[in-house]
Amino acid sequence: MSQVGLLAQRGSVPLLNRSSVQQPPHIPATYSGLRTKACRSAARQQRARLQISNAGPALDFDTKVWEKQEKSFAGNPEFIWQGGRDKLEKLPQAFSGIKQIGVIGWGSQAPAQAQNLRDSLEAAGMTDTKVAIGLRPTSSSNEEARACGFTEDKGTLGEVFEVVAGSDLVILLTSDASQADLYPRILAAMKPGSTLGLSHGFLLGVMQNDGVDFRKDINVILVAPKGMGPSVRRLYEQGKEVNGAGINCSAAVHQDATGNAADIAIGWAIAVGSPFTFATTLESEYKSDIYGERCILLGGVHGMVEGLFRRYVRQGMSEEQAFKESVECITGPISKTISTQGMPAVYEGLDSKGKETFKQAYSAAFGPACDICFEIYEDVACGNEIKSVVNAGRRFDRYPMGKIDQTRMWQVGQKVRAERSGDIPINPFTAGVYVATMMATVYVLRQKGHPYSEICNESIIEAVDSLNPYMHARGVAFMVDNCSYTARLGSRKWAPRFDYILEQQAYAAIDAGASVDEEAFQEFLKDPVHDAMAMCSSMRPSVDISVGGDNSDVGVGAGGARTEYSSKVATAAA
Repeated sequence: MSQVGLLAQRGSVPLLNRSSVQQPPHIPATYSGLRTKACRSAARQQRARLQISNAGPALDFDTKVWEKQEKSFAGNPEFIWQGGRDKLEKLPQAFSGIKQIGVIGWGSQAPAQAQNLRDSLEAAGMTDTKVAIGLRPTSSSNEEARACGFTEDKGTLGEVFEVVAGSDLVILLTSDASQADLYPRILAAMKPGSTLGLSHGFLLGVMQNDGVDFRKDINVILVAPKGMGPSVRRLYEQGKEVNGAGINCSAAVHQDATGNAADIAIGWAIAVGSPFTFATTLESEYKSDIYGERCILLGGVHGMVEGLFRRYVRQGMSEEQAFKESVECITGPISKTISTQGMPAVYEGLDSKGKETFKQAYSAAFGPACDICFEIYEDVACGNEIKSVVNAGRRFDRYPMGKIDQTRMWQVGQKVRAERSGDIPINPFTAGVYVATMMATVYVLRQKGHPYSEICNESIIEAVDSLNPYMHARGVAFMVDNCSYTARLGSRKWAPRFDYILEQQAYAAIDAGASVDEEAFQEFLKDPVHDAMAMCSSMRPSVDISVGGDNSDVGVGAGGARTEYSSKVATAAA
């Protein structure tokens, strides 16, 4: 059977055509160490199913205003667009004919993107183009929008459908569940020849489930920052001092009715502060994004640290030390090392005993993590996760999302952060489990045909540069609950699954004396994703995100990160 046919049997078809075929990484025959005939047979079947390419071909679309550059990601050519404040002078040309940009909603992304766009337009001298916020008149978010300078008197704050009808570029940033209910009215209200901007391909998945398509007389584009809204704003602010600081974006042109949709998309990305923007499609973006936030970005790391904390306390550590050696070493030195030097550097920086512990943890955790990652991806690809998010959003009036930082562990974390001093050491066991789960996230995206630029950003860069710093600053809720409803729901749903499978399979195997899988570990060290990350790192801004701690107002408040979290039933706009 063909490779595509083999993968289709798993419930999804590759997103992209393959340009080369490479053997997949070694999958241990069993996670428990008991190498039964049934386990060996299952492993052989899994390896056979995964005989597909290492990565998809380069994606491309043409821009007239913005220069694109070809870069090699692990030997695969891809096109990127570099940003920076020095590029803002081209915005008038890219946004020619756009007099109003309507930002609809006020969730995680909207405050950041609206303020960044407004500041960039001002820097570019585009005083005749305004950014207007569209909200329900009764929305509690109106007060915060006004505090950020968007007001009715200036014509920059109005009712949702009035703003939509009056805008040349409509950036739809309401919750995903809200978009699922309201997209027919939004599309109907748009002007012919205007542009619909999305920061998530979720709506495409909804419309595919509904069997409908976009209007043909409008542009449909995507600019998806690879980080939560507060980090998009915070790094943009820092970028005013260090040119190019910001959050990378992916961009897509789904429909070009006017002939300049690509220039609008890249202009939007540069205006919200993207250091470099890479090409994707709406379908590829929503699959990788929804998947990633359920894996290493949010759900995976949350479930992992809960289990590691309990394990270390059982082994005799104090609660404070267990928190340091689970949460703190991931959000501190492990994230910093991966961000600047790559995953292998975490291992290489350990002493000989630490390296053996890392290898043992990595070898035991990689297989179980892959198991959950495949399940998540295929639930996203077949539409199950999208339906789950929409249904949950409709229940918020009865069952809002509960708090996730009230357990003893996270109370201990407050004390640890208050007393934090000096360098945080790397626990090699924690490092091995974390890197294994990150590599599992990478592995599944590659097997499903995503390009390396997307893999690196959705699995690695967003984790260590955007999200983990927020958990480091104020704990898990500050990270998870400053993200979208879709991300918050996914983290709550899948974190327990990672916690369970690592506890029951990876840690149990280690405690039973399972040997290190040298073949799997050597494949990790040689994995081409490290070369792709090196290319990404070469374009990395020289500034790290600065987020205030528990008693700081840095990056917090109106238009920034929130410290109080809610979940509301889907309406016209939150």
